[in-house]
Amino acid sequence: LSMAAPEAAARKRRLKGHFAARAKRPRGGGRQLEAGMRGILITCNMNERKCVGEAYSLLGEYGDLLYGPEQLPGPAERLSGSKKEEEDDEEEDEEEEAAEDDAEAALKKEVGQIRASTERQLRRFQSVESGANNVVFIRTRGIEPENLVHHILKDIHTTKKKKTRVILRMLPVSGTCKAFLEDMKKYTETFFEPWFKAPSKSTFQIAYKARNNSHMSREEVIKELAGIVGSLNPENKVDLNNPQYTIVVEIIKNVCCLSVVRDYVLFRKYNLQEVVKSNKDDVQQSPSNVTEEQNSTAVKHETMEENLKEVK
Repeated sequence: LSMAAPEAAARKRRLKGHFAARAKRPRGGGRQLEAGMRGILITCNMNERKCVGEAYSLLGEYGDLLYGPEQLPGPAERLSGSKKEEEDDEEEDEEEEAAEDDAEAALKKEVGQIRASTERQLRRFQSVESGANNVVFIRTRGIEPENLVHHILKDIHTTKKKKTRVILRMLPVSGTCKAFLEDMKKYTETFFEPWFKAPSKSTFQIAYKARNNSHMSREEVIKELAGIVGSLNPENKVDLNNPQYTIVVEIIKNVCCLSVVRDYVLFRKYNLQEVVKSNKDDVQQSPSNVTEEQNSTAVKHETMEENLKEVK
């Protein structure tokens, strides 16, 4: 008994140190937006947790329609995104409290969390920390973000049925790189090819937005990216009123999110709240009907207006 007490105390100190180290890591550690990810960038008005829940629900609904029910590894029951996020957070809090009183239970929960984290990595949609307030990033796996988001907006534009309360804009992110001009130039020389490389030719505009980043120059980025589009085919032309394609550039901290989208003007800059509103101009314009197969190989034209307007 005299030896058991010191051993128990020592084990308790080790475990407290272990969880103290974990506590210093930011919530969602290992799940931050970074270069190399694909997904969907979503803006909201203050309530990020509710936004994540709405995003999981909406993306799950249309994801199942376009790609079939999600196949999860093992017999784990599929949880709604918002519920799963809440349970993950609660489990982390419970683990830290249990560690001081029950070492074995805490370590078992640690193993369980690792397994749950592995399952999350394999899920079709997974929320990660975006690095900016009122911005949610949903990483995608096994789908084309631009096709899914366009399908959602096309359906909402047609039915005028409001599907969300807190989600504002929903922007696909087909590629990410480091937010430094040389990295962006090198990355987009290849990234832009499916839409703008000859013999393909398109009208385009560039929509630029930077958050929590002060080292990038809007004017310089727009000039360089427009130059790359022109170098791929001199017949690509800027159209600030109704371009075929819009190049969306969203910079958050040191990550540059990129996509090339259709119907950016018609779909009100991909704003889910605005696209449900009736507009007489919509009668004269219908969404583009590029198929998913065509879009994945020749998704071309839409972009520059917003950026060039702001430059002026």
